[in-house]
Amino acid sequence: MTTEQYPKVYLYKRIVQAKLFIDNNYDKNIDLDNISDEAYFSKFHFIRLFKSAYGKTPHQYLTTIRIDKAKQMFQSGNTVSFTCNSLGFESLGSFSRLFKQYVGISPSNYLGQQKEIKRQSKVLPLKFIPTCFARNYGWSK
Repeated sequence: MTTEQYPKVYLYKRIVQAKLFIDNNYDKNIDLDNISDEAYFSKFHFIRLFKSAYGKTPHQYLTTIRIDKAKQMFQSGNTVSFTCNSLGFESLGSFSRLFKQYVGISPSNYLGQQKEIKRQSKVLPLKFIPTCFARNYGWSK
């Protein structure tokens, strides 16, 4: 490895370290100061480097992780307020607004959809099996 490449690798390792910090602490009250401190960068320099590496700002990445985890929690049947509190959101209003912005529907509607999917999977289980798989086993025409 040449000396010209080393600083870039070192910078990338620090960015990855910050990303892993977000991945491991998404459910806590973390902010840009905490994340940039983890990578030992100033906030503004860190935002530029993180966005160039991952295509999102650290805040956008944190929000995306939290929304994905919220969807998983709703699929498990957790309530909106429990999910909001478990994921480190400051208020139910901000969580609902962000969820709708990212997913396209409100958290309560998404939860309702997940409950309906679960109900339908019990009533019509073959509807949730891929057609090619069902045909292989003679479960469909």
